[in-house]
Amino acid sequence: MGKAHDLTSIIDGCKENDRHSQELLYRTFFPAMAQMCHRYTQDQDRIIDIVNNGFLRAFQKIHLYEHKGSFEGWLRRLIFHSISDYFKKENRYLKFLILEEKDDAIRDEAIHSLYYDDLMKLIDDLPHMSKQVFVLFAIEGRSHEEIGDSLGIQEGTSKWHLSNARKILKQRIQTMQSNEHYAR
Repeated sequence: MGKAHDLTSIIDGCKENDRHSQELLYRTFFPAMAQMCHRYTQDQDRIIDIVNNGFLRAFQKIHLYEHKGSFEGWLRRLIFHSISDYFKKENRYLKFLILEEKDDAIRDEAIHSLYYDDLMKLIDDLPHMSKQVFVLFAIEGRSHEEIGDSLGIQEGTSKWHLSNARKILKQRIQTMQSNEHYAR
């Protein structure tokens, strides 16, 4: 309870633009947010830029957080938007953890031929529960145990939905690439 109370106090301080509270919030969540960014780039300078831009966005919008739901989840969504903005701005492709390691050739080709918006459309079209699990795992960096707890499903069910999402995305990427090849 003390920890939740402390986080509530820190968030309230951030809403009042208190620099000390902002520093505490930053120090508390920086490691987890940097870890999330590390899934998309291993360049430490980029990671720091992305996380810092995400925290700037969080401090600008923190007045909208109403202490309902997980603050970390709210912050992760803002950091993810910072990731996507970074890759859009740099005109690079956003690397999602869509395919398993054994699918390296397909994944590499997909990354080079699909843009962010194409990937997001593919993800949005996934079956609801598989989409939720995929987003929580691949984008927010949650473990299957955490996903199971938050969605009220078994850890094994979470793994199945991730596998299902990857299988569907792999098929759709291959279809898109095949269609693209014939269109040339």
